[in-house]
Amino acid sequence: MGQHFLRDLGWRKRILATLPRDNNDTWIEIGAGHGEMTELLAANGRRVVAIEGDPKLTEGLREKIASSSAGWNSVTVVAGDVLEQDFRALAGGQRFRVYGNLPYYITSPILHRLFDYAGQIDSIHIVIQLEVAERIVAQPGRREYGYLSAACQFYTKPKIALRLPPGAFSPPPKVKSALVEMNLPGERARLNIGDARNETRFLEFVQSCFSQKRKTLRNNLRADSSEEQIHSALTAAGLRADVRAEQLTLTQFAEIFRQLKLL
Repeated sequence: MGQHFLRDLGWRKRILATLPRDNNDTWIEIGAGHGEMTELLAANGRRVVAIEGDPKLTEGLREKIASSSAGWNSVTVVAGDVLEQDFRALAGGQRFRVYGNLPYYITSPILHRLFDYAGQIDSIHIVIQLEVAERIVAQPGRREYGYLSAACQFYTKPKIALRLPPGAFSPPPKVKSALVEMNLPGERARLNIGDARNETRFLEFVQSCFSQKRKTLRNNLRADSSEEQIHSALTAAGLRADVRAEQLTLTQFAEIFRQLKLL
């Protein structure tokens, strides 16, 4: 299932040291595996909802809870696909934090699923492929900056907290990894785009701006707006006619979105 387990206790402790330690926190863990991080997250009675998609691993986690006198009592194991979970229900309607050692091939879908619950999440802490982590934290003007950067920074304030070598995992991946810390809210709170429907439309607009990165923003906008509208919007935002999407901040995207009367 594309999982690489954090077998190295030293790295697990280093990860733990970066995480918030409030004993009243509820944690939802994505990809609990054999429980490599689960028991550490559950220390001092913190509530942990551990999601695992592999039935054998799920059964193993439940056996650990049943046979343990301490350390696992506050853990609930949930079997199933993380993309199908109702996180609000799993957290009992309370605010929560997320930790996950994510299968690298579905990092983006998992993040977008979590962003559906952005109003209830305090922070997200995920171990992912370093290359993807660098895209998430990339700033405008960087080669790595793209739609994933913009979407993550709309909802969160991301930073790379740790870089992990392949040897921290079993089996070791062929790529380097990183722990990304994402505190909420992100730029979303300041931009005040509007309700959930407008936020969805705004992110669809940003995604369309990045649809063909080699083209100028003007060319990407032509599918939905006239030349006159585009010229007026870019001028109002103080942008050159040949600007490209990877050069724009979220504030500038929001200004163009408004100028084009899409809000």
